[in-house]
Amino acid sequence: MSARALPGDPPPVYEAHVFVCTNERPADHPRGCCKAKGSEKLRDYMKARAKELGLKTTRINTAGCLERCEIGPSLVIYPEGVWYQPTTNADIDEILQVHLIEGGRVARLLRTPEDGPKPAKKAEAHRLQRAPPNQGGGAWARRS
Repeated sequence: MSARALPGDPPPVYEAHVFVCTNERPADHPRGCCKAKGSEKLRDYMKARAKELGLKTTRINTAGCLERCEIGPSLVIYPEGVWYQPTTNADIDEILQVHLIEGGRVARLLRTPEDGPKPAKKAEAHRLQRAPPNQGGGAWARRS
């Protein structure tokens, strides 16, 4: 039972949920995006392999932006809340085997909050905006 679960709650439908970021941004966006780094192909491979391996209590889901774009592709496994940065099908195979089947962790692919960008202060986050088409220097610009 998780820390937020209450007695009488229905049992979970899945033992594990894997959320794979497939967010897409314009090619010139300064943060980049997981889709451009191959996340859709990795997600598709992971779904197919999980099915082949008979992982019926694991759900592989598409996710929008997980706010780890700079270090993507990113995926997170719940209920553990463990983050990985897979880049190859072999990485996906290792995550499926070690984490989801054996209950371990793939240390070389683990990502922590320190690995990603520092959260922008609210005032800072609003400064990055799409520049009007009549301004040069790329589609993304910082407001002053």
